[in-house]
Amino acid sequence: MGLRDAFLGWPVVRQVTGTDPLGRGAAAQSAHTAALRPRTATADRVVQSICPYCAVGCGQRVFVKDEKVVQIEGDPDSPVSRGRLCPKGSASEQFVNGDRRVTTVRYRRARGTEWEDLPLERAMDMIVDRMLDTRERTWQSEVEGKKVNRTLGFASLGGATLDNEENYLIKKLFTALGAIQVENQARI
Repeated sequence: MGLRDAFLGWPVVRQVTGTDPLGRGAAAQSAHTAALRPRTATADRVVQSICPYCAVGCGQRVFVKDEKVVQIEGDPDSPVSRGRLCPKGSASEQFVNGDRRVTTVRYRRARGTEWEDLPLERAMDMIVDRMLDTRERTWQSEVEGKKVNRTLGFASLGGATLDNEENYLIKKLFTALGAIQVENQARI
């Protein structure tokens, strides 16, 4: 590339001599930026989803390539968010692909100082065992001569990301276990 070609390649020269006198289009674009393509262009498929951060339920388009998430954007077909996402929802691709994301069950024993990984099945069994043990130890059949059939040994506090169906099932589960303290973050 000669000196003349280098000179003609300068953005200000392209702006003055070309079809972009305001320098907001082709004059401002380098060969590198002209070659850039959006991550969404390489996706194999697009999956519709819901943002997991709050109870608003904003629609998302999840762009997938080789079974890996490459981009997440707002879904313009969503009647809730009409293609818009808050900063958390916009950054949810990092939530999926972040190198610091915890993908295993972490457990720290009582009075322990180190975390250890557990298989999901073992962690679920530990939770069930503890709930049943607590229920058995704290069960109240009667209080002051009145039949109550309850436990005050555990409670449920649901998060705002749970939908109506999930909250319904959690309420049914904890009520069946005898818990009377069942609440949801959305009401607090």
